[in-house]
Amino acid sequence: MGVKNIIKKELSRVFTDKKLVISLFILPGVLIMVIYSIMGGLISKLEEDIDTHIPIVYIQNAPEDFKHTIDSIEYIGEIDYLSSSDSTEPVKDGILKGDIDLLVVFDEGFKQTIQDYSQPGDLIPEVRTFYNPSEEYSVAARGEFLSSVLNTYQQNLLVERIDNIELLQVFNIDIDPDKSIIVDESKASGKFLAMLLPFLMNIMLFQGAMGLGMDSITGEKERGTLASMLLSPIKRSEIVLGKLISLGILTGLSAVIYTVSVAIGLQNLSGGMGDIGSIKFTPVQMVQLFVLLIFLVYIYVSMVSLVAVYARTQKEAGTYVTPLYILVMLGSIMTMFSPGGSKETMHYAIPIYNGTITIQDLLVGELTMANFGITIGSLALLAFLITTCITKAFNSERVMFNA
Repeated sequence: MGVKNIIKKELSRVFTDKKLVISLFILPGVLIMVIYSIMGGLISKLEEDIDTHIPIVYIQNAPEDFKHTIDSIEYIGEIDYLSSSDSTEPVKDGILKGDIDLLVVFDEGFKQTIQDYSQPGDLIPEVRTFYNPSEEYSVAARGEFLSSVLNTYQQNLLVERIDNIELLQVFNIDIDPDKSIIVDESKASGKFLAMLLPFLMNIMLFQGAMGLGMDSITGEKERGTLASMLLSPIKRSEIVLGKLISLGILTGLSAVIYTVSVAIGLQNLSGGMGDIGSIKFTPVQMVQLFVLLIFLVYIYVSMVSLVAVYARTQKEAGTYVTPLYILVMLGSIMTMFSPGGSKETMHYAIPIYNGTITIQDLLVGELTMANFGITIGSLALLAFLITTCITKAFNSERVMFNA
């Protein structure tokens, strides 16, 4: 009965405070969607700018037939031709500043060197391309010029030398590339989300637990309301359990709101990134995800609560919680740069990290029941140990009354 009363009190305290509801649930979700939408719009605009940009290209020592090639393929770009006596330093400086996109330099006597070639070991002329890899326009201009102009010119010269260019083509590779693809669609569609969502979900869960937990325990210690609760006939173990459950409910609710906001935001972001994939869960996987999130929420709430119990002020609690926040971030961010594939069984026994990799495996359909069981077992053990420590702290007058 005491646990139920504590839960009612905590939930009522939050949901009757409009400012708290807005700051905890509404504002963060709206901000996430707005930020992702802005990012998607900016990425789309950047790609559109690159596609519509007319490259500025300078070409030195261009053979006459090369100029004909450019005219024949109707290359779209502003081209200026330089002679061998012209200095390229101003052009290179323009590329560095972003005013010019590309400089193409042919060796002197380029065409004559090609015609003089007769046996292995003879000189082969070079075409050098100067561009700025830090400028998107320059990178795009070089890629387009190589594929559409220089490759075409190279093929034309080969035809002049050999006449039948097919003699150089001994075999074809993947005439129809689509028929060569072997892929698990469910895994492929969830690959991008499997890299990003576990990190975001863990961070959002811990942030929610951090904000609520410090206020619910350390904040009440500062305000003196926790002292009156400790003097009530309710068992302190019931107070602990009631607070942890109520914090878990609130944190879980905020995590759901944040996750939905992220999902909507990612769809807006995908407008600038192409198809980011989709996720399809089986009923078993949905149950696994639900159970896992419950344990993760409880773990994060209990971790924050344990720190909050020993802190004298909310400022002090924030200082103590920071290392835990960094720990959660490190455990979560590792999956963003992992190559994927099978993981060692022992990894699923490492708290925090195991929650992240389990979510990742769920998203790509690779989670086994054995690994899921190890993850839940280790989280349950950690939850029990932390809850025991919190209960002992609540039973200590010195700790609870900052003696």
